[in-house]
Amino acid sequence: MKKVGIITILDNDNYGNRLQNYAVQTILKKKGCDTVTLKNIPQFNEKNKFFLRGIKYFLKGKHKSQNEQRSQRFQEFNKNIVYSKKIVTPFSKIKNEFDFFITGSDQVWNPTFGRLRDVDLLYFAQNSQKISFSASFGISNLPKEYRPKVKKNLADFKAISVREKAGQNIVEELTNRKDVAVLVDPTMLLTPKEWDEVSKRPEQLQTNRYILNYFLGELSEKRKQEIDKIAQENDCEVIHILDKNSPFYQTGPSEFLYLEKNAFLICTDSFHACVFAILYNKPFIVFDREDKNISMNSRIETLIHKFNLKNREFKGTITKENLDYDNTQVYEILEKERKKADLFLTNALEMDKHEKK
Repeated sequence: MKKVGIITILDNDNYGNRLQNYAVQTILKKKGCDTVTLKNIPQFNEKNKFFLRGIKYFLKGKHKSQNEQRSQRFQEFNKNIVYSKKIVTPFSKIKNEFDFFITGSDQVWNPTFGRLRDVDLLYFAQNSQKISFSASFGISNLPKEYRPKVKKNLADFKAISVREKAGQNIVEELTNRKDVAVLVDPTMLLTPKEWDEVSKRPEQLQTNRYILNYFLGELSEKRKQEIDKIAQENDCEVIHILDKNSPFYQTGPSEFLYLEKNAFLICTDSFHACVFAILYNKPFIVFDREDKNISMNSRIETLIHKFNLKNREFKGTITKENLDYDNTQVYEILEKERKKADLFLTNALEMDKHEKK
């Protein structure tokens, strides 16, 4: 049994991050690996809004029941994940304790979030142990000041896979490697039935007919009115899971899965909300993010292009066609992507292709 250490973002305020961490662990276990997620500390950076948001969240959460219950649900979900006892740094002497190290998935190489650190580039490991699995830069263009670091560190990775075409372009341009694979997010490698094992109905859900709103960026009044109109026409409640004034702000990763699976329609600018809509065969509409931050649309663009879902993009109005969804073709593509990802891991982890999964 091969022992594999996972380096990823440990964010107890983000559904996609926790779910992809669980997915990577589950995938590796299915391949017979002994797997542990390595604890690592976010890099402090005054420009790092992601880190500062976490600090603000925990400081205020102590006296806000909504935040407390949300945090509790994330902690409950984390019981499904095996973590290391010690915190890993770039200089930790652990390379002899593991056969391989995997960095990813999620935006482990996004400098906007204070990532692309030495630990995210597996500085502590031997070259033959370094693997990236659907790692993401999260941005289409890497700032010049980070390019030398990427060029130096990724050139000697044993195997590299990224989540977006833009990420592949960055790595190939800087390292001249021609073996960089573009794989789907690990969450897509598990079946709906497997996700049901960690899904839970929210206690506050009083209806079976609702539109799920999950917006990481701003939601303009014009867009809100369009969604509300569709909700009224179809006798739906609108659930805003990131609205701190809503009881659904308490939603954890398990409850998020349930809300995705049972929604009448999903409206979002979130990559992982799109992913689970696809997995659960639910109608969804993806909106361009409305904020002034660096664009992170490349991951959604890759997803939409890969699965031929251009008709899911919001064009100003929500049409009847947007409410219909047939994923027959999507599942055919997904099956090929799952085989592609499995082959990548089989080769990267030096496993017998006939090994029982």
